[in-house]
Amino acid sequence: MVVTLQLTKAQVDPCCDPGECRRTGVAWQVPQDVVAEEGTTVATSSAVIGASQTQPAIAVLGIVVLRLCSGGGANEPEEGVSKVAWKSSGMEEESVARSPVWASRPKTRGLVLDVIRAARTISRVELATATGLTGATISEVVRELLGDGLVVEAGRGAPTGGKPRTLVQLNPPARYGVGVQLERNTCVIVVVDLAGRPVARTSFQGVASMPPERALPLVASQVDALLTTAAVDREKVLGVGLVSYGPQDRRAGVLLTPQPTGEWCDYPVARRLAESLGLPVLLDNDAAAAAIGEYWMGAVDPHSTYGCIYMATGIGGGVVVAGEVYRGSSSNSAEIGHISIDVHGDECPCGNVGCLENYAGPSALVRQALATPGLARRLALDPAGDDVLTEFARIAAAANAGDPEARELVERSARYLGHAAVTVATLFDLDVIVLAGQSFAVAGSIYQAVIQQQLDRRLFARRAHPVRVVPSVNGSDAAAIGGAVLVLQSELTLGHGRSEDGARPVPAGAGGTP
Repeated sequence: MVVTLQLTKAQVDPCCDPGECRRTGVAWQVPQDVVAEEGTTVATSSAVIGASQTQPAIAVLGIVVLRLCSGGGANEPEEGVSKVAWKSSGMEEESVARSPVWASRPKTRGLVLDVIRAARTISRVELATATGLTGATISEVVRELLGDGLVVEAGRGAPTGGKPRTLVQLNPPARYGVGVQLERNTCVIVVVDLAGRPVARTSFQGVASMPPERALPLVASQVDALLTTAAVDREKVLGVGLVSYGPQDRRAGVLLTPQPTGEWCDYPVARRLAESLGLPVLLDNDAAAAAIGEYWMGAVDPHSTYGCIYMATGIGGGVVVAGEVYRGSSSNSAEIGHISIDVHGDECPCGNVGCLENYAGPSALVRQALATPGLARRLALDPAGDDVLTEFARIAAAANAGDPEARELVERSARYLGHAAVTVATLFDLDVIVLAGQSFAVAGSIYQAVIQQQLDRRLFARRAHPVRVVPSVNGSDAAAIGGAVLVLQSELTLGHGRSEDGARPVPAGAGGTP
């Protein structure tokens, strides 16, 4: 079928996804119908239309997909009117999914939703300004988000000389994410709403002593119980963010470390937990999760480059650039606990020598305290104990209370961490460093002060800009909350279940290694 349209010349609108478009030549449009010359791209209120010498322009008219005739063309007439022939293309669904029209749609929705989240409340006009999208595109996307229940209208803004603008905001109970932090000594589970606010929490010990075949079903039963207790509609749960130490293979959903025991190395933890829960599971690094949680909660400038030092039983790190975790080539980046601070030091299980974690981590401080007889006796430290977090908390509390030997151990640890913070801040030119994790819960103020002093005195770019050291807004549960946030971000703002480095949540019932 050939359709001939009478078109009037119009200005090309900004594209929904400028990075994928070429805006050259002339384009014409009429309400709801768009045509572009070869070599041009144009956006309307409903779609992005792309054309090139080898790929005909594609348009969506209602539910009918049309393609520009190969023999067609548009020649700008003196009067600004042109006739162009169109015919139906009969493209397969897969071809449509790869077209510029559909490729940009999830990104556009995600961009709008993320701006709404960051602004708390915002008008459609302000959304258009913040995103660079047209008013028509914003109106349509907001209409979809309202229809999906992800956002709600929130009254009207202050008058600006005309009719007050209607505001929109996130609808927190519309969706939920579950975060599971799997530590050497403990497991923390949180449920957060769409705004990232925790609505339920539980924790338990003993996972480290179990093989994964026993531990993961136990974790699943605890997640199920928590969702039931919190009366969360399971249909609104987008998935589970399982966060733990590295190294990891995020795409395959496996840990690449023999911790807590050798049975966990290369075990498909994400797939097995997904099968037990019947929910998608996304594996990620605990420090990276803690870092992105700060962004989602609005605790940092959304355009900033900031780092996170995460300390639980070990030490990790994460870097976030404009709202996205810096991944590197395998999502095992910014592991500051394994920066060498002594080239002649002892070999670390990671393969390096003189690693920071072996000098400044909680396990190192417990060993040092046990080697100080008076301190070990005063704090009743257990030489045979394996609960590192509890033993470290005793040392930190004593340091806060003024015990000189405990204070010296904690300040020495903080100086080592300050050395690592200077290194990371210099490499990435950071604006802020966030301190997150259970081990900062008690003596965080000591660490914050010492690390800030190191940065102020030694940072390469200190004359260009300061770097602030701040505690996490998510406290001890930063990694678990961040794990839940990563699921929300992956599903809602990065495009239908694909994270920024291409890793997908492992679907429930997956039949093989993802």
